[in-house]
Amino acid sequence: MSKEHLINEAIRAKEVRVVGAGGEQEGILPIREALQKAQEANLDLVAVAPTAKPPVCRIMDYGKYRYEQSKREKEARKNQKVISIKEVRLSPTIEEHDLQTKLRHVQKFLEQGDKVKLSIRFRGRAITHSDIGRKVLEKVGEEVKDQCVVERHPRMEGRSMFMILAPKTEK
Repeated sequence: MSKEHLINEAIRAKEVRVVGAGGEQEGILPIREALQKAQEANLDLVAVAPTAKPPVCRIMDYGKYRYEQSKREKEARKNQKVISIKEVRLSPTIEEHDLQTKLRHVQKFLEQGDKVKLSIRFRGRAITHSDIGRKVLEKVGEEVKDQCVVERHPRMEGRSMFMILAPKTEK
């Protein structure tokens, strides 16, 4: 027996509203009569709305219904895209060549459809020059502006500064 639907003898109501196999209304019937109709059709009696007064039951092939339900769920999972956030750490005193290398990483992540979190950690007295770190982040954002949208502009949180870039979606 499944958790989501009551089937056949598990239905405890005295009378139920029955919907036939083709979707036609059979009316309100005693549970015994509804079960008998389902058995004659060689199908199951499934409570589709057990909280209604009287409960609504449908005559259907429950095994086939569950199979189709699982196929639909599997198809939905296959079509969804999991977006992960990749982090690229920078330094406020980063040299040009190192910056270009980090830029290539950022571009690769954006092409793969991932969000990119750029972070700069200030050490020691460098915290007093947070404007230098902001310029580095803005330079990276400027370099990849055609590939992405800035989801969160540079912002200080403690000793770190963060910026989040999201890939542009093609419609």
